[in-house]
Amino acid sequence: MSIQPKFLDYDSLMQANLVRVFSEYDADKRLKAIRELYAEDAVLNEPDASATGHAAINEAVTTLLKGLPPGFVFHSIGPAIGHHNVGRLKWRSGPADGPPVVTGMDIAHFKGRLIHSLFVFLEPNDV
Repeated sequence: MSIQPKFLDYDSLMQANLVRVFSEYDADKRLKAIRELYAEDAVLNEPDASATGHAAINEAVTTLLKGLPPGFVFHSIGPAIGHHNVGRLKWRSGPADGPPVVTGMDIAHFKGRLIHSLFVFLEPNDV
C-alpha cells in the first residue's frame, strides 16, 4: 500500500523544478536538485527523447541548455496546479530582456513528494 501525502504543494515543487533544474547551467548544482526533486527511477519525457534516472535526466537537461542561445531563461506562466498526484505548469523561455521564443507546459506525475515522470510539451509556433 502506498502512502500519499495529505497535501502536495504542486506549485512549489514544479516551480523548483523549473528554476533549480531547467534553469540551472551548473551541472553539479542541477544534479543535487534532481536528487531532491525526482525519484531515483524517474523518467523525463521530452518530445523527441526520454531519459531515466538522475544522471540521465541531468545529461538531457545539459544537452537542452547547450542547445539554447546564450542568455535564455525559463519563467512560469502562473502557478502550477494539480490533483491526484499530477501537476501542470505552463512556462515560457527566451532572452532575459526580450519576448518569449518558446512556450510550453510540464506535466508531472508524483509519487509521494517526488517527481516520478515529467512530460514536456512545446506549444506550436504561431504562423
